[in-house]
Amino acid sequence: MSERMNVESFNLDHTKVVAPFVRVADRKRLPGGDELVKYDVRFCQPNREHLEMDTVHSIEHLTAELMRNHTDRLIDFSPMGCQTGFYALMLGVEPQEFTQLLALTFEDIQRAQEVPAANERQCGWGTHHSLQGAQQAAARFLSARASWNQIYA
Repeated sequence: MSERMNVESFNLDHTKVVAPFVRVADRKRLPGGDELVKYDVRFCQPNREHLEMDTVHSIEHLTAELMRNHTDRLIDFSPMGCQTGFYALMLGVEPQEFTQLLALTFEDIQRAQEVPAANERQCGWGTHHSLQGAQQAAARFLSARASWNQIYA
């Protein structure tokens, strides 16, 4: 692949990364001077494994709610369509601080008793959740924390 694509993740060689990892996927300086930092929070090895959708859905709900207990600089936490991870969009949060926030949040997920807003009134598919799946995936991700910054073997 020689032509650079507009979507940053399409330029990442998914055959060379080793999940789990956390990497800065993009930075954008806003007109007022603030900086948005987009993180690739990769749970699964691309093209080898993936998270089940009810687990993805629950991690999305849990992280979006619980991380905001630790920071007011989370803009969005969204799943990747390939089901291998998530994108976190942060306002001016550098990698060291982000990984600390992520660890705190995933520790919170381990203690959660329910998935927030997992009902028909607050969610478009309120019954499609797995707290157990989210907790297992978060525990696995946390156990690899020492290598989160190693994207390639």
